[in-house]
Amino acid sequence: MSRQVIAALGEVMQLAFVPADVPGALKFWTGTMGAGPFVALDHVQTERTLYKGEATDVDFSIYVGYWGDIQIEIVAQHNDGASIYKEWRDAGGEGMHHVCLVVDDMAKARATVAAAGATMLQEVWLPGGGEAIYVDTGGGPGTIVEILKPAPGVPEAFAYVKSLSVDWDGTDPIRRLG
Repeated sequence: MSRQVIAALGEVMQLAFVPADVPGALKFWTGTMGAGPFVALDHVQTERTLYKGEATDVDFSIYVGYWGDIQIEIVAQHNDGASIYKEWRDAGGEGMHHVCLVVDDMAKARATVAAAGATMLQEVWLPGGGEAIYVDTGGGPGTIVEILKPAPGVPEAFAYVKSLSVDWDGTDPIRRLG
């Protein structure tokens, strides 16, 4: 598999973690690392989710913040639905879970990862036309790549969350929108 093939899809914009201790991870990233503030997206709604080709119902929340130009995502799964998050936690996974690239053309991204020999783990269709795939690139732990085609408005939402980090003084480290 050629790393350059997948790297050609876009730049890594996110480092994602699926920790056993979500509050502890958020405290680490906001306190020790100075990332944030984090915006909580509770019980993310999907239109459809496939895990290893089978339909699944995953109840999860994400916390998104910025550490400089890199988005940090903390994922918390709330149910026992089959997913890359549950598989990771069941195996005792800690540390970085996946990286994320943003693309405009999901068909091209799917063809590229297939040509690279990556294994499709999870596929998600999001309200408003967004789509994400998670592939195992075969490099061992921490080499899952999420490829995201955001729905309209999501890049602006990411820019807003990033703007919160500019000159952030450490107060109100976890926020909820709406």
